[in-house]
Amino acid sequence: MKLTKDKGMIWKSAGQHLTHRLDNGWLAVSDDFLRAYYTRPEIHPVEESCAVEHALFERLMADPFASIDADDLAAIADPDAADNYALVLRFRDHLVAKGSIEAAYASLFAPGAPLIPPVFISQMAHLIMGNILMGESDAMVARAAELFFREQTVTTSNQRMMLADAEVVETRAQQAALLALTDPGRTEVALEILNSEGAEDYWARADHFDLALDFRFSEPGQDAFSRLIERWIRHFLDLRVRVQPLQSVKEERWSWHVGLDAEATRIMNALYEGEYLPEEGQGSIVALFRMEFLDQDRVLERMRRKPAFLGLAVDAHDRIRMKPQNLLINLPLTAVLQ
Repeated sequence: MKLTKDKGMIWKSAGQHLTHRLDNGWLAVSDDFLRAYYTRPEIHPVEESCAVEHALFERLMADPFASIDADDLAAIADPDAADNYALVLRFRDHLVAKGSIEAAYASLFAPGAPLIPPVFISQMAHLIMGNILMGESDAMVARAAELFFREQTVTTSNQRMMLADAEVVETRAQQAALLALTDPGRTEVALEILNSEGAEDYWARADHFDLALDFRFSEPGQDAFSRLIERWIRHFLDLRVRVQPLQSVKEERWSWHVGLDAEATRIMNALYEGEYLPEEGQGSIVALFRMEFLDQDRVLERMRRKPAFLGLAVDAHDRIRMKPQNLLINLPLTAVLQ
């Protein structure tokens, strides 16, 4: 029997309750969404904060879109606090100028975009993926979607390749180290593996990110990830593609490739150019995909009726750090996101 969940939000931590959908299905830059950034620990005043900072915070909480100028920030006694406010307000102004979370996210990777902390980018990807998967009933798809916004640790054993949330693994390892002080035998870090029999467990603990994913070729994890790539591209670009997991790329010289992370980009670029890749101390490709473009009129003429190949890699520290923005800015399209 297939286990499902009620239609609705998957991750409360994504922040979908702070915003709403616009007519085009993208997410609004709402008052509550902005207030969530003003109440971050780096921004929220503490007891020792000056009166100007307290007043500025209250002003923004009352009107998240309030105009704040350089003189307002210069009056804050703590220069670090002033810098934090300047950063968040640049982010806010970028969001407002673009009109939606998706448009703001996509344009962060264009020339001249404001620099924002990587954690903000991951949070936006989390929120957008929550929007894409609104009402999703397949737990495998939801777990695979975590790659788009959370770093993964990779372990291989018994011909299996398991992905686990890097932050959760690190926390569990720290806990195990503390336990080992009193019980030297308790040093192992183990996470439950998501499978069809226990799929309903995912929905109750989705925000814990504590289920591992089998990501071997021919396993449901890679297929779910392929469908997510298709949906991510359709959501942003209104472009139809078909993605298929591969064991290897058999063409001696492919026409187009996209690395889904920095390490995969480095490796695929080197292979494309015929460069030597040392085996020791380097990352490696853990998954390959073939992408077909179904809307041929949107593709560069030299790439029409040709596939693009995608790669996902683990780095030398056994981490996967996916960059889903690469699917928006590195495709062979006649028009790209601005």
